[in-house]
This record gives sequence, structure tokens and C-alpha cells, in this order.
Amino acid sequence: MKRFAALLLGVLSCLVSPGVAADTAAPAPVYELRIYYTHPGKMPDLLKRFREHTCALFEKHGMENIIYGLPVEEKDQDKLYYILRHQSRDAAKASWKAFVDDPAWHAVRDASEAAGKIVSKVDSVYLATTDYSPGWPASASAGSRVFELRTYVCNDGKLAALDARFRNHTLKLFEKHGMTNLPYFHPTDENKGAGKTLIYLLAHKSVDAAKASFNSFRQDPDWVKVRTESEAPGPILVSPPSSIFLTPVDFSKLK
Repeated sequence: MKRFAALLLGVLSCLVSPGVAADTAAPAPVYELRIYYTHPGKMPDLLKRFREHTCALFEKHGMENIIYGLPVEEKDQDKLYYILRHQSRDAAKASWKAFVDDPAWHAVRDASEAAGKIVSKVDSVYLATTDYSPGWPASASAGSRVFELRTYVCNDGKLAALDARFRNHTLKLFEKHGMTNLPYFHPTDENKGAGKTLIYLLAHKSVDAAKASFNSFRQDPDWVKVRTESEAPGPILVSPPSSIFLTPVDFSKLK
């Protein structure tokens, strides 16, 4: 009887263990897209603060710097775009609290703002990578290039159709026409577009190269066929995608 009980306990342990392992598995990393709006003439001060202090303080508190970029368009030169990587959403919350409470950050912030406030507004969007997303490049590019941040907003219930189109066709067609796919994301919060938004990054040799690539892409018979078939039940997007070209700053990890 004792031998049977021990055997039964062993079997039950094997059955339970996978569930326990799944429950305790580490959560997937999350990314955070942040946009800083500066007061007039204050962008050099913001970049100096990031270059000399903020990036290192982020890393100190468990946040990984991925990319920092300035818009190519002069009208948007009061904005700094960047992306951080966090181990989880809870880790992000803990990291930000530790950063904000750090006396070193207080000293840096106060010294840099002695002549006036630098940042007027901050936007933040938490992101999860899609199942078809490429990873980040292992190293920075050897040559200069620009990045394009694109945002698609779908009609109700159409995000799955958009994802299928990108997963099965669009990424390959982008590469065919000279564009480099970087990570693709979905926002994780409902008030930031979860369930209806796709945000992704492309790399191009230049803005002119990007325009030429998209012109050839849009005229590609394969793309025309895919778009037509995917939208036969109705339009996928609420409006045309938004696009902003970014030039990486000198301290950006990804260039």
C-alpha cells in the first residue's frame, strides 16, 4: 500500500509540475515608446542630459535603451522619440519609481533646469511585440540610415486581418523593395489603442530611398492582389497610416 501511494504521488507530481512551471514562467518583455516635447530652444539641453546622465541612470535601474531619434521634419524638431525595453510591466513600474526617487536624478534634473524647464509634455505607450515581429539587430548599422515609425489604426475587429496580411505577405514585400523590417508592436493599454493598432519601425538608407521603395511597393502586382483580397470584406484601416522619419542621435544604441 505504501509503495502504491508513493507511486501515485509521483504521478500526480508529474502532472502538476508543468502547470506550476507555466504559472511561474517569466513574463515576456515589454517595450515603451516615449515622446518628449521640449520648450522652444531646449532640445540641445535635453539631448545633453540624456547623453551624459539619463541613459546611464535608466540602465542603472533596469531599463534598456534601444533607440533615440529626432524627427527629420523641421516642424517636429521639438520632439525626441525613444524606446526602452523592460523585463515586464511590473518591472517597468518598479524601474520608473526607482529612477524618479534616485537622488542622482534629482541632482541632474535640477542642475539642467537651472535656466528653466526643458520638457513641456511626455507621451508614453507600452508595447508588446507581435508574433511575426523580427528581433532587434545585434549591432548598429555600419552606414547612416533613417528610421520610419509607422502607425496603423484599424476599423473594429480588423486587427487580426491586418496582422495576417503583414505576417503572410507585407514583411516579405517590404524586404523585396529594399526596406528593412524592425520590430512590430501592438499597444497593451486600451486607452492607447490596444486591439486596434499596429506600430512598427522600418529602416531606410534615406528618406528619398524610402519614398522610392514605397512607390515600387504600392505598384507591385503582388501587393495590389494581397490588398484587394484582404479588403474584400471591407476596409481594414480607419485612415491612411501615419508616418514619421527619425534620424538616430549620437548616443542611440540602434543607428
